[in-house]
Amino acid sequence: MATMDPRTDIREFLSSRRARITPEQAGLTAYGANRRVKGLRREEVALLAGVSVDYYVRMERGGLAGASDGVLEALASALQLDEAERQHLFHLARRSSPRRRRSTVTVRSTLQQVLDAISDAPAWIGNGRYDVLATNQLARALYAPVLADPRRPANTARFVYLNPEAAREFFVDYDQVASAVATKLRMEAGRDPHDEELIALVGELSTCSEPFRQRWASQDVRLHRSGRKRVRHPIVGRLDLDVEPLELAAEPSLHLNVYTAPAGTPTADNLALLASWAATEAESH
Repeated sequence: MATMDPRTDIREFLSSRRARITPEQAGLTAYGANRRVKGLRREEVALLAGVSVDYYVRMERGGLAGASDGVLEALASALQLDEAERQHLFHLARRSSPRRRRSTVTVRSTLQQVLDAISDAPAWIGNGRYDVLATNQLARALYAPVLADPRRPANTARFVYLNPEAAREFFVDYDQVASAVATKLRMEAGRDPHDEELIALVGELSTCSEPFRQRWASQDVRLHRSGRKRVRHPIVGRLDLDVEPLELAAEPSLHLNVYTAPAGTPTADNLALLASWAATEAESH
């Protein structure tokens, strides 16, 4: 079962990052041929971060509460963390409030109007749990396989891990998508480990999917970035889409995803075909 216990997550994250760095990579001299640990020793991390060994040991055991930004920056540097991992470390250090249920965020009618005004690109609003909260007409057509699940809100993470055959057919780069889902959920857990809906989702995926358990245990994290999404749509075929996730200033827990394609490309033509099909379907209902 995957864990979202703060002290356990801190211990597993720091020890896994420490284990991947050799003394040579850290600029240290490795004495002795029979090192008993993989990667850096705790005392070597303490030396690189400029803290006492006892203090680092307490941090790795889950005691990040009260750590200053300077100490966290030094630790991130010592462990050679990338941007996503550094943010995750700061989230882990700040999450000391008691467990709570995140208040349900509803998509305001004006945001739905914004979605509906985007007529030539699939656009939808989601949260860090991969819930699909609102869509425009073209996004409903594009994500028809995901939205086929009768549970609401539909959830891309459940689709990827609990309906893998359909997900492999839909996502051209299924393994890459599955990895991204797990690492972004881990990032979200670091940001808000007391979100009971996220806890329930991670528990469900961990219970039902061995691939998810393995990816979750890796402790890897990733930020939401723009990029490329390649899908096989059952109506119009292959679509190679550029994805832009946009944060909503008034709703910081939500993001707007817009999928586009350069004009004159086969994907742009297929998007236009999909829009025509979606409009016809909407009129027939």
